[in-house]
Amino acid sequence: MRKNMGEKIVIIGGVAAGPKAACRVKRLMQDAEVTIIDEDSLISYGGCGIPYYVSGDVSDESELRSTSFHMVRNETFFKDAKGVNTLTRTRALTIDRKQKVVQVEHVETGAKQNIAYDKLMLATGSRPFVLPIPGVELDGLFTISNLHKAIEIKKRIAGGKVARAMVIGGGAIGVEMAEALTDLWGVETTLIEFMNQLLPRIVDFPFAAMLAKHLRDKGVTVHLGEGAAEILGQEGKVTGVRTSARTVDADLVIMAAGVRPRSELARDAGLQLSPMGAIVVNERMQTSDPFIYAAGDCIEIRHLVSGKKFYAPLGSLANKEGRVAGDNMAGIPSIFKGAVGSFIMKAFDVCIGATGLSHDVALAEGYDADVALTAPSDRAHFFPTVDTVVFQMVFDRRTRRVLGLQGFGPMGDGISARIDAAAALVSMGATIDDFGTLEMAYAPPFSAAIDSINAAAYVADNICDGRLRKLSVASFLQWMTDFAMQPDWVALDIRHPKEVGPFVEKFGGERWLGIPYNEVRARYHELPSDKVMIVLCDAGTRSFEIQSFLDSVGLRNSLVLSGGFNVVRKIGVAWYPE
Repeated sequence: MRKNMGEKIVIIGGVAAGPKAACRVKRLMQDAEVTIIDEDSLISYGGCGIPYYVSGDVSDESELRSTSFHMVRNETFFKDAKGVNTLTRTRALTIDRKQKVVQVEHVETGAKQNIAYDKLMLATGSRPFVLPIPGVELDGLFTISNLHKAIEIKKRIAGGKVARAMVIGGGAIGVEMAEALTDLWGVETTLIEFMNQLLPRIVDFPFAAMLAKHLRDKGVTVHLGEGAAEILGQEGKVTGVRTSARTVDADLVIMAAGVRPRSELARDAGLQLSPMGAIVVNERMQTSDPFIYAAGDCIEIRHLVSGKKFYAPLGSLANKEGRVAGDNMAGIPSIFKGAVGSFIMKAFDVCIGATGLSHDVALAEGYDADVALTAPSDRAHFFPTVDTVVFQMVFDRRTRRVLGLQGFGPMGDGISARIDAAAALVSMGATIDDFGTLEMAYAPPFSAAIDSINAAAYVADNICDGRLRKLSVASFLQWMTDFAMQPDWVALDIRHPKEVGPFVEKFGGERWLGIPYNEVRARYHELPSDKVMIVLCDAGTRSFEIQSFLDSVGLRNSLVLSGGFNVVRKIGVAWYPE
């Protein structure tokens, strides 16, 4: 370690990965000269907290820049508390790899300076993708790229200048901003997403549909399958947005169409980039130049399920990558193996999370993928605050490996705990059987005796072994919209007669058969053998039991609706009887 004493460590980028690496290096090599360079005046802030600052959950922007012990992370803090030099409002221009020098420009004065390094780290982050459409230069259009823009957005809203807003993009930031504008400020908010669902490639249709319904219930207008064609304006100010289907008036437009790695500095220095423009690093966070490291939103990492490189611009990962880069710059051979893309967010009263691959992505990656969709209680059914949660396990039928897990339910830690547990197992290649025997802490206020993550594994096991034949929610909803599509299908509703009655009345006794769960064994002779029966209950559990019984008596013409009416109600359908 002595040979590294006094080394010059230069880090370009001061938001997440950069400060984490700088502080880690300094702890390991107290005599090292560590310098952070950033062109902004605000550094080391929680960018993921911006929507909560806009919404008012975080009252002051300084809280996003403060430590847990309430010290603001600025130049003075890094110098006095961490021993790290910071050059803010300083732009890195070029890297001379041969001379090991970074040329910078001081933004305020225009003066240039050369800064020598022994090891260099790039934490240049990402930049928002701005759609190439007319009007993006108008005043009133914002991207969520830094804290300055968040402060200006909140200033305009608090000043009464925003009555209507448009959010372009249905990813996590777009949804969070739509909530922020609507919940506290009462802004009339419209959200559009070019794809036919929210959170594309992150979650599958049922989860995106449940989220869309909840947003609409809370007053957000959601339009799917619509792209923004033009930002409209008068006298240089935003007045609305023209989409592929309509024109929407707006005083404020937030473009949340994703981000791209900020890698121009690396490219110009001749470092290797990926096809999508991210900096290529190994597990030690080294670039193609062994004296230059990179971490955060400017790099690609390995997906621990697919094994392929993917782009995961998340603050949590940036901090982990920054620590690993710091270790290696200090001579400790630390590695970052990759990630499984774990994600969670709140939207008004619910939360939605996922880890690993969605079903759509797993199929695209070539897996023999299937899903187990469940809608159990989030705690013991007798506990007063019991509610329904929805989980979907994505798995490979051939190998029984679990590829991912998605969850949707009321705000709280219930979804997060299961997603976190699944993330650990998925990253290690766990199977359905591993999930089925996973031990989770149990007490009635927190979970059912059979935890919901175990229950999802049991359903996957039954599907894999051919004991459970299911119908997807999407296929069922399609049939309910157009009965003529599958004229030989009938519904077998095994819920209580009071629940079934309105359906029989609306759709007719020939199309909608109602036999209570506890009467099927005595009355199965009444059931048709020449039609496909879709067995319906609230969660799907009783439906599987009835399917198993019917199989035993020779009626193998049934399909179980995955997740049952618990999922259908959360998606919201026009045909559901009042």
